[in-house]
Amino acid sequence: MIHESGEDYLETIYILNLARSDVHAIDIANELNFSKPSVTRALKILKASGYIVIDEENHITFTEEGLSKAKDVYERHLNITKFLMICGVSEPIAAKDACKLEHDISIETYERIKEIVSKNALSI
Repeated sequence: MIHESGEDYLETIYILNLARSDVHAIDIANELNFSKPSVTRALKILKASGYIVIDEENHITFTEEGLSKAKDVYERHLNITKFLMICGVSEPIAAKDACKLEHDISIETYERIKEIVSKNALSI
């Protein structure tokens, strides 16, 4: 079981990886505005849990399980953001609130959100 902070790290690595091929601990620290030692500790936990691999040049890559989890968290974030925007929330606030909600909603609630977002995709 991965904790909320672990999901946030996986999502951040995924987003960084969309923009660049090499992701390092310092990139994550800069993105999240965390200290490098804090990021290093979190990465050790993710590595021990089988979500990431860190090579000899300190490049961070996903395992198959890690990539699946990262994509899932990122998709939840995007869908909840879009849902909140459909409800009239501004994009910056919707994105910020989605970060809080993406970890705590039930599968049932999330599935309904996805349905609403897919039906209203042209509305935003």
